[in-house]
This record gives sequence, C-alpha cells and structure tokens, in this order.
Amino acid sequence: MRRNLFWLSDDQWRQIEPQLPTDVRGKDRVDDRRVISGIVHVLKSGCRWCDCPPEYGPPTTIYNRFVRWAERGVWERLFRELARRGRSRQTQMVDSTYVKAHRSASGGKGGAEPGDWPLTRRAQYEDPRNRRCSRPSSFRPLDRR
Repeated sequence: MRRNLFWLSDDQWRQIEPQLPTDVRGKDRVDDRRVISGIVHVLKSGCRWCDCPPEYGPPTTIYNRFVRWAERGVWERLFRELARRGRSRQTQMVDSTYVKAHRSASGGKGGAEPGDWPLTRRAQYEDPRNRRCSRPSSFRPLDRR
C-alpha cells in the first residue's frame, strides 16, 4: 500500500458516519469510508478523478458518489453539522484572504502584462479604451508610399 494515501481515522469516521444518507436505492453502496477517503484524496491532491489511486476503488464510483451527493446536498449538511460541533484542536486553517502577499504576486508593476492573460480573462478585466501603446515614444512608423 502506498504511504501518501489519505485514510479517514477511526475518530473522523465516527463523526462522519451518522451524517451519511441511509436511503440506499438500487444496489448496496460499496465501502463508504474507502470512497470518502478517495474523494478527500482527490480534493487534497488536485489530481484528476481518473488518476485516483486504485486503493480507493474505481474512479467512476468515487466521482459519481461525489457528484450525486453534491446534488443531493449531502456534503453541505455534513460540513454544517461538523462545523456546528466546533473546531478541531488538531487542525488549524488559514484563510488566504487575510495573508498579505507581495505586490508583485497580484500582477502589479512587474507582474504579467495584460497581453499575457488568457482571452476570457482579458475580455473580463481589460478595458479596450485604456490600451496603452507599448512602443517607445521615439518610435515613428515607416513612411510607405
């Protein structure tokens, strides 16, 4: 078994299990603990669903469970219930909106030029009336007659 896989601890599972839906329709669900561990692994690592390690089960099962429970509001209810119980003393989080960043990190002076942005972002954030000419002021176009 790989060492870098995420598995829910017994304490975490005890808190999550009562919040899971019990109205199983059709076939019985496969091991919820394994599938939820796989979902958390994908969300933590940022990998694609199809690249989820096989120890968690088939990637389609993991993806389908995530999407179906999201549509039914299972995740939101679970997170609200866990948040209602209070914070964990083992885990601390920092919201990035409160962390100061260097001015160059925001694309300010010395950052990316507007022409380097993807087209969808460029159209959203760039006013075409304020486009500046990137040519030096001493530049004169060739007189082509």
